[in-house]
Amino acid sequence: MNHALLDHLTHTLGALPPSAANLCRDAQPLNLSRGQDLLHEGGHWQHLWWLERGALRLYYLDRDGQAANKNFYLDGALVWPITPALREQPVHFWVEALEPARVWPLPWAAWARSTEAFAPWRALEHRVLASLLQDKMAREHAFLQLSATERYLALRAEHPDWLARIPLRQLASWLGITDVALSRIRRRLNPG
Repeated sequence: MNHALLDHLTHTLGALPPSAANLCRDAQPLNLSRGQDLLHEGGHWQHLWWLERGALRLYYLDRDGQAANKNFYLDGALVWPITPALREQPVHFWVEALEPARVWPLPWAAWARSTEAFAPWRALEHRVLASLLQDKMAREHAFLQLSATERYLALRAEHPDWLARIPLRQLASWLGITDVALSRIRRRLNPG
């Protein structure tokens, strides 16, 4: 039987331990509508998610209820609570579908047990953690030392797929500017 999640993880990691493969076979996809929450502030993040297709955003709400985007995930992304605090404490952010999405959840505790001694998963976790740290440092640098235009140019170079899929106002929030300011920057860079 063809199973998209098992196929994807086997392609990514090689043959899975039997217990991990069984978790994949038992998984049922969630079909999310645009704007539907996958996780909400105060909830507990208890799953690894494979985003088969669609777009998700991870965002915070400030004291005034304004959203600030932290990250975006597109087709094929694997997302999980990578730190102990994310697994053990209520989260302070939301995860929402930006467009219709198909997400495969795996119970995190069972997945972690079944892959504890699985070297390909440990290597992937290490690469993802290193990438997250690098992204965090680059984002910090961008906000402290780059202009809004320079941040947009960096976004355009690093995430061209975002430009095609993520709404302008969401990109502006990620850049720390208004959508009006982003429109001006884009017009200035692409006259005519």
